[in-house]
Formats: sequence, structure tokens, C-alpha cells
Amino acid sequence: MFRFHNVIRAAGLSAFAAMALASSAQAADAPASTLPADAIAVVNGVTVPKSQLDAVVREVSAKTGQPDSLQMRQALKEELIAREVLRQAAVKAHYDTKPEVQQATSADARVGTQIQLYLKDNLHADQVSDDQVKARYEALVASLGKNEFQPRVIAVTDETTAKQVLAKAKSGQAFDALARQYSVAPTKTDGGLMPWVSYPVPVAEGKTQGVPLPLAQTIAQLPVGGISPQPVHLGNVWVIVKLDAKRPPQIPPYDQAKETVKQQLQAMALQKAAAQFTAEQMKNATIQQ
Repeated sequence: MFRFHNVIRAAGLSAFAAMALASSAQAADAPASTLPADAIAVVNGVTVPKSQLDAVVREVSAKTGQPDSLQMRQALKEELIAREVLRQAAVKAHYDTKPEVQQATSADARVGTQIQLYLKDNLHADQVSDDQVKARYEALVASLGKNEFQPRVIAVTDETTAKQVLAKAKSGQAFDALARQYSVAPTKTDGGLMPWVSYPVPVAEGKTQGVPLPLAQTIAQLPVGGISPQPVHLGNVWVIVKLDAKRPPQIPPYDQAKETVKQQLQAMALQKAAAQFTAEQMKNATIQQ
């Protein structure tokens, strides 16, 4: 079955990320000065330590397989700054004294709990109508191609390794075993297996259900069982891809899908409200970075 929730969630997170980055740009400027040693930012006089960023980077890398990079650090830095702004707002509203916060077992958990409670009480997401659900369902169906694909991928961090792994795959070594051995992608534990995805062919930018354009083009050109002739370079990684299966899209009827689509549109509305609320909070913060 085509996974509508993957498409909706990806769109919502992309919108939230854009809003969060915009909000950081709108934050009140601090007087130009040197940051304290081992700090990544100062928010209203409170230091956000570099050690906190280092810990989050290690955690994200361990969970996702993505290597440490400047892009990752910048994105996580923005998140930590936003988190500190919200933490201060929650403390000002005395959310740090709530029983749920006091019962949390660690300092990090207490911060997370008070921010969650604060946002829950202050966010006002738009309601989702039945017409919006139907329109979203129809748009998702219209965005599909004649086929859906299920690829396997192996992502590595340098071109030399990518070519070596590709040679092993083409020599007949099991692709799933190579993925478990070499891949830095989160799918390595599943032998590189990705969810089913469908998009129109010829492939066009912005119409690939979130799959990077070069990878989508490669997948669409492969026969079932085929392996990419060359590694696909995507940012900081090189990707070897194999097409495991291809079939006509498995589209659930509207009556079966509408509740899932509605729930995820509601989640998107909540993410949008969270981004807007965070932007407003950051406008009034003095941030040095």
C-alpha cells in the first residue's frame, strides 16, 4: 500500500524546518561581542554550551547513520537555540514547577517535558475540514506515477569506498549483506530496504515524493534486480542503489485512507503552529551566536 503518511510527514517537517530557520533570522540581534569559551550561543544571557551540541550530534549520528558535518551542526545548533528560548518561556510561566516536570528522571527530560506542556497549552492549530482531507487525498493520488518502486540503498561517505562496494555488488555479493556491512543510512539494519515510493516518469524536480532527484532518476531507469551503474553522489554521501521490486501503485480507497490523511494533516497544522509560535518567541529574544 502506498504510504500517504510518509509524504505528508516529509512535507510538514520541511515546512517546520523552514519556519524555524526563518525565526532564527528574525531574532533580536545581540550586541557584537565574543562568545564565551566553549559556547555556541547566548540566549538572553544564558549560555548554550558546545558540549550540548556535541552530544546531540553524536546522538543523531548514532540514530541515523549520518556523518558529523557542518550542515548537521548548523541545523542542530538552530534547534538548540530555539529549545533554549522555549525553555526560558516555560520557566517564566512556571511550567518547571508542574508535577509532570518534577517527576522526570533527568535534567534533559525535565526540560523536554516543560517545553511540551508549555507548547500544548499555547499552540492553536487550525482545524482540518473534510474538504481539506478529500483534496489532500486526491492530490496525493494525482502525484503518483504508473509504477511504484521498492529500492535498496547503500550510502557511504567517500567515493573510493562506494566504487569498491559497487564492484562487490556487481560481482554477485548479496546486496543486503553489503548494506549491513558498509552503509551509514538508517536502513542498513534492514539490508538497505527502503519503503515503496511512486512518482511520475520522466522524473521532475519537486515531484519525487522527497527522493533526491538524481536518486529518483536512477531508480526509475533500473530494471527489477538491477544495480546502479555508478554511485550516485548526494551531498556528503555516495549511494549505490538496487531496484528490488516494481508494481502498479497500491492505492487505498478514500474511505480507508481518510482517517490517516486527516490525522496527518492535523499533525502538519500543529507543526505549522509550533513553528509560528517559536518564531514569535525568538523575535523577542536576544541571541548572540
